[in-house]
Amino acid sequence: MTRIHPEDQEHVQDTFEPLTAEQVIELRKRQPLLSVWRVVGVQAVLGLLVAGIAGWVSGQMAVVYSAAYGALAVIVPSALFARGLTSRVASVNAGAAVFGFFLWEMVKIGLTVAMLFAAPRLVNDLSWPAMLVGLVVTMKVYWVALGFRQVFYPVSRT
Repeated sequence: MTRIHPEDQEHVQDTFEPLTAEQVIELRKRQPLLSVWRVVGVQAVLGLLVAGIAGWVSGQMAVVYSAAYGALAVIVPSALFARGLTSRVASVNAGAAVFGFFLWEMVKIGLTVAMLFAAPRLVNDLSWPAMLVGLVVTMKVYWVALGFRQVFYPVSRT
């Protein structure tokens, strides 16, 4: 590991130059903001698709309900998380944003676990494999969002 000694920092500049308006526009074109509501929307569509495919393959409504409930165990907490992150309170300052992120992430995890514990009582003839497929496939949308920019990122209007 290379260490930087104090005498090596003679050529390092301590000045910070703010970006110009044109530089900000160019930066936003290269790195657009991720829309959390688009992620939740794609999760909902994918959850319906998984439930439909599960019903088509199995022919049993219990499997459809199980897959849909597994998807809902991701979608409902994600929507609550997105609502919390996009509220006015979360955008007051950087500290509130960080606190809000961790708070709503814990709420999301807790609600997901609670929904999974409630699944046997709420879904008749629960199919655990179908529920887990709905849960995992819907949850993987987060990773897909990082790769498919044209679906998840808003089109810039500049």
